Formats: sequence, C-alpha cells, structure tokens
Amino acid sequence: MIKSFRFLKPYFGWVILIFILVALRAVMTLALPALLGELINDITSSSLTETEKYQSLMTNGLLMLGSTIIGIVAILFSGYLESRVSSAYGRDLRNALYSKVQTFSLNEMDRFTTSSLITRTTNDIQSLQMMLAQLMRSVIMAPIMALGGIIMAFVLSPNLTVFLFISVAVIILFLTILLLVVMPKFKIIQRLIDKMNLVTRENLSGLRVVRAYNTQKLQAQKSKDVARDSMKRNIFVQRIFNTIWPVLGLLMQLTTAMLYYVAVSNGVISQGSAFEPGDISAIVQYASQALMNFMFITMILTMIPRAAISARRIMDVIDSDVLIKDPVNPDQIDNVLGEIEFENVSFQYPGADEPVLSHISLTANPGQVTAFIGSTGSGKSTLINLIPRFYDPTEGRILLDGKDIKTFNQNEFLKYIGYVPQKGNLFKGTIASNISFGQEEINMDVVKKSAEIAQASNFIDQMDGKYDAPITQGGTNVSGGQRQRLSIARALAKEPQIYIFDDSFSALDYKTDINLRNALKKHVDATIIIVAQRINSIKNADKIVVLDKGKIVGMGTHEELIKTSKVYLEIAESQLSQEELSR
Repeated sequence: MIKSFRFLKPYFGWVILIFILVALRAVMTLALPALLGELINDITSSSLTETEKYQSLMTNGLLMLGSTIIGIVAILFSGYLESRVSSAYGRDLRNALYSKVQTFSLNEMDRFTTSSLITRTTNDIQSLQMMLAQLMRSVIMAPIMALGGIIMAFVLSPNLTVFLFISVAVIILFLTILLLVVMPKFKIIQRLIDKMNLVTRENLSGLRVVRAYNTQKLQAQKSKDVARDSMKRNIFVQRIFNTIWPVLGLLMQLTTAMLYYVAVSNGVISQGSAFEPGDISAIVQYASQALMNFMFITMILTMIPRAAISARRIMDVIDSDVLIKDPVNPDQIDNVLGEIEFENVSFQYPGADEPVLSHISLTANPGQVTAFIGSTGSGKSTLINLIPRFYDPTEGRILLDGKDIKTFNQNEFLKYIGYVPQKGNLFKGTIASNISFGQEEINMDVVKKSAEIAQASNFIDQMDGKYDAPITQGGTNVSGGQRQRLSIARALAKEPQIYIFDDSFSALDYKTDINLRNALKKHVDATIIIVAQRINSIKNADKIVVLDKGKIVGMGTHEELIKTSKVYLEIAESQLSQEELSR
C-alpha cells in the first residue's frame, strides 16, 4: 500500500495541513474533560464563595465553548480537505492505471483479464480511496486521543489508570485474534468479485446465444454459484465484525463501572487529602476516550490489510513490466512507403506447447494487395497482429521499409497503420466521431469520402441526422454489416500508408463486397493486407499467401495457386463453382 502513496506527493502540503487541523481538534477535545472536572470541583467546593463559583463557571464555561467551536471548525475544514485529497488521489490512481493499460499488449491483457481490470479500476480504487480518507482522519487523531487520555488519567490518578491499561491490553489482544481470522477471507472475496464480473460480463455479452440455446437457467446457476460463494464469505466476515462493537462496548462500560466503584469505595484522592468528584468525572471521560480511540486504532489496523490487498492489486497493474516496449533511442519515421517484410518470423503464445507461426518470410509491397487465406487456426490473424505489435515475434523480424519495427516509437509507427479487426467495434458518439476516430483534427470531407469508399454513405444518408446520427456503445443500434463498413471507413479516414483488414468483409453481401474492393483499388494507393475466408474477397489480390498450420504452403496470384497449391485448390473447390474455377 505504501507504493500507492506516491500518488499523494502532489497533495503532501494539504495532508500536513489536515494533520495539523486534526491534532488541533484532538487537543481541544482533550481539554474539555479537564475543564469540566475543574468546574465540577469548584462548584461542589465548600471553601469557595458564590462569587468565586460564578467566576469559575464563566471562565471554564467560556473555555469549553471556545474549545468546542475551535474543534468544530477544525473538523469541518479538515473533512473538506480529506474529501478533496482522497478524491484527487483516487482520480490520479485511475488515470495512472488507465494509462498503463493503454500500453498493454495482448499478452498483458491475457494475463490480467478484462473483468479483473474493471474490478481493480472501480472496486479496489474505491476501497483504497475510502481507506485514505479514514486514515487521514484517524492516524493523528486516534493516537493523540488514546495516549492523551491515558496520560491525563494517569496525572489525575495513577491507581485508577491500572484498570485502563488492562482494558487496552484486552482490546488489542481480542482484535488481533479477529484480524488473523478474517484477513485471509478478504483475498478470497476480492478474487470472487473478479469472478463475478467475469461471469456477468460473459452472460451479458453472450445474451443472444444464451437465449437461442435456451440455457438461461444454466447461466443463471453459474451466477448463483459465484454469488453464493461470495455471500458465505461476506457473511462470515460481517458476523465477525458485528461481534467487535458489542464486545468492546461491554468492555468499555465494565471499565467505567470499575473506575466508579473503586473511586467511591476506596475514596481515591487526587490531591492526597480529599475526594474530588470533578476528578473522577474527568478520569472516566479520559478512560472512555482512550478506550474508544484504541478501538478506532485497532479497527484501522484491521482495515489497512484489506486496503493493502486492493493497493497491491492496483500497483501490480501500474508497476507491471510491459513486454512490448519502445526503444530508448527510437529511429525517426520519415517518408514511409509502406513496405512490410516478414523475415523468418515465428511466434508462440506464452505457455503454449507449439508455435502458431513457423519461419514466415514474405513481403507486402506498397500499392499492392497482399491477402492471407487458410483454414481455421492456420495463424492468419496472429500473423497480421504482429504488424501493429499487439504481439512481438518470438523469432525473426518484421521490417517497415527495411527497418525493424521494434526500433520505432509505437505511437509514431501506428500513425501509419489503419487497422480493421474481425469484429467491428464502435464507440458511443456519432457516425462522424466514429469515422474520424483516427484523425488528429476532424476533416468532414475526408470522413464523407471514406464512408463512400466503404459503401457506408447509402445507409448513412437514410439515417436521421446523417453523419450526426447517434451510435450507442458497441454500435448496437446498427447491423453487423453496417458496423463493419463504418470500421472500414474509420481506417480509410486515417489515410495511413498501410491498411490491415482482418476478415473485415465477412458480414458484407456479395455485391457490397465487390463494390468495396473496386473502390479500394480505385481510390487507395497504399499497402493493403487482407485476411479473408472467402476466395471471392481476395481472388484479385496481387499476392495471395496460403497458410496451413502456421506455415506458408503457397504464394502467388489466384491463377497461379489454383495450379500449384493443393491447399488453396481445396479451399477454392469448396467455395467456387466449376465455371468460376475454370475462368
């Protein structure tokens, strides 16, 4: 948890001021029992005149009123600052965590998982933020009140303070035992929250499939199982915590009763000559303050390990070592032509037994279409995911215009790539904001031209608001084919030197597919890399690469591969008619 406190550095001055205000409040609170005890002694004293008693009432009363007002002002101002600092701390943690996640490759995303990252960004940071606010309030206040109460009680009566020491020792022992029992459960609860998010996210994202297969009860049972496990452990923890306050309250009341009993039965004297009721009143109040604040200290000690678990989970992300890094002295990227060369590239997923790609060597030339085709699991998508460095090759190099892409700054390098994934992912906003997503400044002329090339302008013009028509999160208010066309338009609007289409035409009908490919050929002069399942989408490509089990088993044009590649011919025969094959 200490590591996470480095995000408090900008607010260190405010934290010091909070500590000063809280200490001032503690001192004012400690002064009240002494003033009240002195007032009671003076009023009950037989040696003082009525005038002296009145003067004591006014003097001590005004001092008590002043102490109370100062304490109230201090607590209000410190409370305001605590809220500001803890909120800013939570905001900075979220920003740091989010910025770190933006640097993650798919390796790190696989390691932490999306559901866990959501939990860390929300639940864990919220827990840590609340703990910080409590800590700033109590880390100074509770020790001053606890130790100050003991010291003041000891000054008034050393004999009675023995009972106070015994009570404090019992409290610490009791809560330490509870802490050892409860803390292991907190780690389990946090993991169950991750699991609950995972199950919920899976159910919601796959809701259509669940309904289509009539498996609602099965999916609901999965959620119930996780919820039941979480409920059992939370009930156990809450039952333990619910025993703390009654037990400690009983102990505090027994201590108070014992103080009164011993004081009255033995005539405890504060000055060595007579029993003074004001002193015993002050001692009881100091004992109550000391016990109460020792309870707060111990409660904080039980909260800290729980917050420490959250802090550790957050800092695991922020301090994680990213596998794909920028070089210390990156090469400049100037006059990019867009030639992509795979030089003996192999790739194996972490923990996998066999490589997905083996010794891939090929070149995608500028101004040409290079297409990849192969059976499911042949490594097509994995291969093109190496270009934008979602993963790095385990062997070999990928070159841009003859330079290893690892020598470039990733953000600079990605400016020259337009990427369209298999699943078109749109963002909440408008059609215009989604198409212009990759532009530094929105250029509506380019946006409209890109939509026209992507065959999206027809349905956009029919929507209310046209380019200002709203898009919901994930693009759920448009069809799959429309999402794909908008995703393609987004890549075109970026006007990069390299286009990567990862099976991005699968949701398009045959006519739209043809029109789109013709428009790309006519208007786009760049390196185009396509992964496809349909031969009709790539048969006119300048170079077709056939993959099988992670290896290149054929390379050439459609006509050449029909004659030379058995794998390509099998794919073609399964998709094309004899008439189309003979053309």
